[in-house]
Amino acid sequence: MLNERLLKQIEFIKEIDKVKYIQRKTKLFNSDRNENDAEHSWHLALMVLVLAEHSNQPIDVLKVLKMVLIHDIVEIDAGDTFIYDTQKSHSNTDEERLAANRIFGLLPKEQAEEFFAVWEEFEAGETDEAKFARAMDRLAPLLQNTSNNGGTWQEFGVEYAKVYEKKSVIKEGSDTIWNYAEGLINESVEKGILKK
Repeated sequence: MLNERLLKQIEFIKEIDKVKYIQRKTKLFNSDRNENDAEHSWHLALMVLVLAEHSNQPIDVLKVLKMVLIHDIVEIDAGDTFIYDTQKSHSNTDEERLAANRIFGLLPKEQAEEFFAVWEEFEAGETDEAKFARAMDRLAPLLQNTSNNGGTWQEFGVEYAKVYEKKSVIKEGSDTIWNYAEGLINESVEKGILKK
């Protein structure tokens, strides 16, 4: 007889394959190809491993890895909302909460509860781990847009004030990385790839 717990876990693993099909607005470094959510999550996980030493506070790296790997799984149902969308709030938590309940609910009960709790912690952005995970989530597209001569900023007419506002979340997780990011934002204005 097959193990019911294993079957639930396999069902979840099959379901999350759909993350590979969720297209983001941001494009890959020096490319005109849009990134998908799976690529984004993988990149964030490696960024956490490489940059964890720059966190403002000591962090549980495994917990941060869990956050960056699962935070966008809800987009399988809720879709990706562009951070600079002017029509829809980027924090569409009702839709995402329904998605989290359905998708994480495929797992055995205690794993489902853990994944949901980690996802909620990321969304709340209050713990040291969540602050660092969110810093990575905001840094990656900044690096991509600067590598693509403004990328989505140019494509969607996003201006400096909005970029600065959204990216300033980085400083909550890392002052060091924020200093670097703020420099990139200001250089982007100087280069004419971000309008002030």
